Amino acid sequence: MLSDELKSQIHLAYRASLEAKSHKPRVGQRQMIGAIARTLGNIKQDSEGERLGEKHVAVVEAGTGTGKTLSYCLAAIPIAKARGLKLIISTATVALQEQILHKELPNLLEHTALSFKYTLAKGRGRYLCLNNLEGFLSTEEQGMEDMFAGLFEQHLQVDDVNTPLYQEMDLALSKGEWDGDKDNWEGIIRDQDWRRLTTDHQQCTNRNCANYSACPFFKARGEIEDADVIVANHDLVLADLSLGGGAILTPPKETIYVFDEGHHLPDKAIGHFRHEVRLQQSITWLRQLEKNLVNLKQELTDDVSLTGQLLLKIPQQIQAIVNFIQYAQQGLAPYIQGLGLDQDNNQHRFEFGVIPDELRQLAYSLQTSYQKLFNNIESIQDECKKTKQNEGMGVTPETAETWQPILGVILGRLEQCVELWRLYSAVDDQKYPPNARWLVVTGQGMEQDIELGGSPILAAHTLRQQLWDKCFGAVVTSATLTALNQFHRFNMRSGVPQESEYLRVLSPFDFQKHGLLVIPEMENEPNRVEQHTKEIVQYLDKQVDKEKGSLVLFSSRRQMEEVAQSLAPALQEVLLMQGEQSKRVILDSHRARIDAGKGSLLFGLASFAEGVDLPGNYLTCVYIAKIPFAVPDDPVEATLAEWIQKRGGNPFMEITIPDASLRLVQATGRLLRSETDSGEIHILDKRLRTKRYGQQLINSLPPYRQQ
Repeated sequence: MLSDELKSQIHLAYRASLEAKSHKPRVGQRQMIGAIARTLGNIKQDSEGERLGEKHVAVVEAGTGTGKTLSYCLAAIPIAKARGLKLIISTATVALQEQILHKELPNLLEHTALSFKYTLAKGRGRYLCLNNLEGFLSTEEQGMEDMFAGLFEQHLQVDDVNTPLYQEMDLALSKGEWDGDKDNWEGIIRDQDWRRLTTDHQQCTNRNCANYSACPFFKARGEIEDADVIVANHDLVLADLSLGGGAILTPPKETIYVFDEGHHLPDKAIGHFRHEVRLQQSITWLRQLEKNLVNLKQELTDDVSLTGQLLLKIPQQIQAIVNFIQYAQQGLAPYIQGLGLDQDNNQHRFEFGVIPDELRQLAYSLQTSYQKLFNNIESIQDECKKTKQNEGMGVTPETAETWQPILGVILGRLEQCVELWRLYSAVDDQKYPPNARWLVVTGQGMEQDIELGGSPILAAHTLRQQLWDKCFGAVVTSATLTALNQFHRFNMRSGVPQESEYLRVLSPFDFQKHGLLVIPEMENEPNRVEQHTKEIVQYLDKQVDKEKGSLVLFSSRRQMEEVAQSLAPALQEVLLMQGEQSKRVILDSHRARIDAGKGSLLFGLASFAEGVDLPGNYLTCVYIAKIPFAVPDDPVEATLAEWIQKRGGNPFMEITIPDASLRLVQATGRLLRSETDSGEIHILDKRLRTKRYGQQLINSLPPYRQQ
């Protein structure tokens, strides 16, 4: 039970926070704090501190303006501290992460009696690897990198190495003016320059590294151990869980998670288990690997050492894999020809994820062969690590230091191949949704290749096993967790326990008073693309006030560009279109125009329909070109639809409409960002009036005044 002491602590902190901001209590905010506190406070434990039962997850949809960040912080921080647990707050966007770090948590410490330490957690990819920096400042290492060109996906020629930047970074580190965190570097860093400097869990040698004590990543890890609250992102949390939990962050059983922007979690999880492999590209890479490993053999001090014996086996293992891939190519060639695939129609999805038996048997052989190769190279890497303790056989410390990160890159690539072929060799359990499997023909002529892809169609089972079953407690929140006013869509995709606490907190905004929804009489449905595009141009020319801030959201880049080209000159003068500059620069330019008393017209795609915050005069009118239905050719979504239909369901009503509902709520949510905002939303899609599902979609929106 939630103790009286904790109840009092939460209540006093809430009151102090409101007084500091001169805010009045909000009904929705109090409901949210209460639901989270009840859920987390009532979790039962056994004598050894292990969680009992499954009433440990709160799922809260909190409308815009609720103040959800303050709500979950006030409820979760005191409970986590009282139980001796870590609190991990995970977001989907950098903007929200920065808001929590630089505004919400400091405000709580300043204005309430709560006492806690907090830090930001990032993956290795955000930190400089000192070994890599030293390597690229050494001409000898640059030559070594060039020798291994074929093993790296993003290889740069030695002439392309940005030596002046690396020298500047080295100087800043030595003076203590930079901590090795990419986000804290004041200058601009190109992606290709940074990729050379960072590392991953396969390449990193941890305590065996000569630079371990000065490593920016491990210094940051030390702060995680001292912190009570850790701010992270969904990708980092999922990466940690995929490594068993506790590898990067704290172990799940010792953690309470808060997933803000939680509607992204299922799709992010699927992305972590989606794999693609190109067959001919794999053969080329394996041949390059074999060639390069000869160089390692030449550097051995003892050919009969374990490393030497392992290296002897590798050419035969690589040849076996190449043979199996070639068998797959030969078998797939007539199959692809029979499908009639070409440049325009280059993708084939296997129905229900079921592949031909011959391919599945080959996949099993490839999985086991790749796994043997992976194990051997991992053993070689282990021998390199042991040289630090003078235990490695046949490898000098200098050779080991050079080869460890290279072997890490190789292992990362092999791991992807193992997972793809494991997915292709498995027979899906009929109790669970199938995996999606597909092939794509890429390139032409001599450059033609076959890409095989595979992915789960739902992350529910994986999230259940790796997250919900293991964590001590969790909160999932977002302004858009329900679709068509129900949690069914999120439950199906996320796998949260059925016993979870569910709450919908309505926005405090007066939508009737401040928001007008307009669904004009359009002549053409969006499937008549050319006519619909012309109609959009005519409507915008007539309706858009070029003296104000407006946003037009499109589902198609092509339609967006065609509308932009056909607009009246007066509107083209104030137009800012996604893709012409970075999103941040475009939004800054838009705000600057409004601040200067001018008008601005934004054109954007899906990424502008979510996470764009333009309060007040920055945005007074939102135009939505059409109902944002998902692209129908995605093999994962198509397999999911197929599975639902097989079970007697209606994919259009169970997937397509709920997904569109969610996207429409997000898109319309760009308009009112504060209680004093006002404006209009125009949806230029006649299907909202003519189709049976149109009224369902309208009913799922906030209660705007309608025209």
